[in-house]
This record gives sequence, C-alpha cells and structure tokens, in this order.
Amino acid sequence: MKQIIFFDTETTGNEPKKDFLCQIAYKTGTETFCELYKPLIPIPPEASAITHITNKMVADKEAFKDSAGYKRIKELFEDSNSVVVAHNAKFDLAIIDKEGISPTNFICTLRVARYLDKENVIPQYKLQYLRYYLDIEIEAEAHDAMGDVLVLEKLFERLLAKIMKEENIDEAKAIERMIEISSRPSLMNLFNFGKHNGKTVAEVAEADRGYLDWMLAQKEQNPDNEEDWIHTLKHYLGKLQ
Repeated sequence: MKQIIFFDTETTGNEPKKDFLCQIAYKTGTETFCELYKPLIPIPPEASAITHITNKMVADKEAFKDSAGYKRIKELFEDSNSVVVAHNAKFDLAIIDKEGISPTNFICTLRVARYLDKENVIPQYKLQYLRYYLDIEIEAEAHDAMGDVLVLEKLFERLLAKIMKEENIDEAKAIERMIEISSRPSLMNLFNFGKHNGKTVAEVAEADRGYLDWMLAQKEQNPDNEEDWIHTLKHYLGKLQ
C-alpha cells in the first residue's frame, strides 16, 4: 500500500509564477509537521489578511531550502511509494516545484470531488466550503496550513469511501483511480458566477456559445490556475486537439 501524505502550503499570493511558500504542513499516518519560512519576497497585506502570516512572523525564519526539514520533505514527497494529497493540488505542486520538490504521485481532492459530483449538486468545491457542506466535524483553523491538512484528511476519507462504493473497487484500486482522475483536467459542471450563474456549462453552450468563446479568450490571456476551465470551454466548443 502506498503512503498517503496530506499537505498544504500557505504562500505570498495566489500566482505560482510570482509567489512563494511561507508555510508548509503535512501529515502521514505517523508523522505531522508544520513550519513557517521566510519567502523570497515580502508577504503583501492581501495575503496576510487570508493566512494571518505576517512579515514580522517570518523575519527570523530560514528560507525553506536552507531549513533542517527540507531534505526530509523532499525525500518523503518524491518517494515512489508516496502519494501526496492536496486540495487544488496544481497550485501547491507548482509552489513546491519552485523549491525543487517534484512528487511522483499526487491526488487532487478538488478534482476528485468534482468528478464524484455527477448530479452537479455541490455549488462550489473550495476546501472550507466542502468542510461545512459535507458536515465534516473537526477542530481545525481555516487558512492555516495544518488546519487545512486536518480538513483535507477527513475530506479524502469521504471521497475514498465514495469512490470505493460507487465503482465497487478496493482501497488500493480506489487510490490509483484517484491518482488517474487527478492527473488530467476535469470538466467544470456549473457556472457559479457571472450572467449565467447557476446554469450548467452544457446549457450555456447550447444557448450562448459566444459567451464561452469570450470566456475562453479571457482565460487564455492569464492561464495560471485556469487549466480546468480552459479544458472545459474547449471541450464544449469542440476545440480540443
């Protein structure tokens, strides 16, 4: 059985190309870790307002690559027997890739949650939204790396049980299935913004194709964190290669 590692990062912002890690936390079956680091750029107030991590808090901290824990994290995450689990994993993986860490296997609980919501009943898939939508009862502080890891672990357990039941597979095969789902862009089901808020993408594709064309052009201008939407829009517009 592969080793499951739940992890989360807090960063200086939400753009992987520009932003850097200032906190990382992970949890395995036997080990927990959470530490602050001094990022390569100052933490802007907008990020501190979300994470509550300030420049003063990291002023005397080491850079992540210079820290005592870096080697252990790199070895653990890159082990071929490890599966790292994150919510919206593409973002966290991009952040740690800038630090020279490239996990072999990963599961994205956001993509798996979206895949399993075949009836389009969940309005959004943010981690803390799913925490309360699914009535996950746990003492965990939001927007703190370890707090998010604890919620992530419980969400993973729910998703694992559901995919095992729905696809009638054992745990090992379910984990491999989750890795497969996570490895490719997922189809977005529902608009939860804009003039078509509440409508399915399929409905909008039938009634307002021009809106999808316009939206695709906007997403392609700034494609960071937009892989799933770009894939979805191209799918419904018949533009996938």
